[in-house]
Amino acid sequence: MFVDTARIFVKAGDGGPGAVSFHREKYVSRGGPDGGDGGRGGSIYFRVDKGKSTLIDFKYNRHFRAKSGEPGQGNRKFGKSGTDLYIAVPQGTVIKDAATGRVLMDMYEDEARLLFKGGVGGKGNARFATPTRQSPRFSTPGIKCPEVELLLELKTIADVGLVGMPNVGKSTLLSVLTAAKPKIANYHFTTLAPNLGVAQVDGTDFVLADIPGLIEGAAAGAGLGHDFLRHIERTRMIVHVLDSSGCEGRDPLEDYRTINRELSEYSEVLARLPQIIAANKTDIPGSEENLKRLKQALSGEDVEVFPISAATASGLDPLLRAIVRKLSTLPPVQRFREEELPQEERERFTVENTGDAFVVAGPLIEGLLDRTYAEDYESMRYFQQFLIKTGVIDALREAGAKEGDAVVMGEWEFDFVE
Repeated sequence: MFVDTARIFVKAGDGGPGAVSFHREKYVSRGGPDGGDGGRGGSIYFRVDKGKSTLIDFKYNRHFRAKSGEPGQGNRKFGKSGTDLYIAVPQGTVIKDAATGRVLMDMYEDEARLLFKGGVGGKGNARFATPTRQSPRFSTPGIKCPEVELLLELKTIADVGLVGMPNVGKSTLLSVLTAAKPKIANYHFTTLAPNLGVAQVDGTDFVLADIPGLIEGAAAGAGLGHDFLRHIERTRMIVHVLDSSGCEGRDPLEDYRTINRELSEYSEVLARLPQIIAANKTDIPGSEENLKRLKQALSGEDVEVFPISAATASGLDPLLRAIVRKLSTLPPVQRFREEELPQEERERFTVENTGDAFVVAGPLIEGLLDRTYAEDYESMRYFQQFLIKTGVIDALREAGAKEGDAVVMGEWEFDFVE
């Protein structure tokens, strides 16, 4: 079963909490705080597995979670870090953020690539000991990592894409140009998945992809075309296969216009790809007139027409040499521009005056509340100092907060004090 799109959920491991511990040993007085830090959570990596050609592995297994870090321990022992998780995908898989559509990774090369770092472990109470705070009875929890939904799209990596209406002979052409053995039959939509093959001519190799047949309306989702147009996006050029015999009652010139219209509606990038026309089935009587009319109609366009017969393997050498000649002038296979997901900015926060209260929100505040214990005096003192140091108090003043005004942070509410 060929699957070329999948939605999965990934979560890097949370950082382990820091420990609250005091050194207790016979004959050792005032041992002091010795709580160790929590371990770092496992990270999420993606790697290419060239043995895979479909995303079917993600059809039933959709949740991937790296191990969280272990808690810190007494005697300043750090918690064990969580194990990193490696996810294998076929070459050519594009990884997107499902919420925004951003391309996060284009899995083109072999090396494993880091996508999400594991959470940093929390600090043990030994970290908070100072000359004036000699017995801190609080630690911090590890940083928690959100679960992210990803969209995986497999986009075939090939130099040349064979496109055309169903049953024009694309699979047969691929089979005679390469060692590929696609399924071939005399009915529409025989090809249900892109097939790849390597052709060689005059010592030059290039990869061809047989794209399942397109029909009118493919860009809008008709037929199989909408599912497989994405596989043409990486190709450097297109060989447009036409049925010059018109044996199925179709006009090859109209087919050519229809397919190019669908390519243009799907993507302007596809519309600009260089094309060569392979006018197939010239061994069938009646093809001469269609071929002549096709060449006349396209004489003013920058596209070469090569009469061939995939069934009898005639006319293939000129076609192959034209492909190699064209490829030598084109840039390498397209890579998709990657964007980083905005990471949590620990310095960022917002202050909003709702009329009833001043609401302070943002990643900085969420992280602060996670590691503050309201019942612990030293922890609350640290909380207050942190608000001053990071500018939250000044921002509240600038927003108009005065003595006694209500301030809301997450589920906490308290009065503003000058």
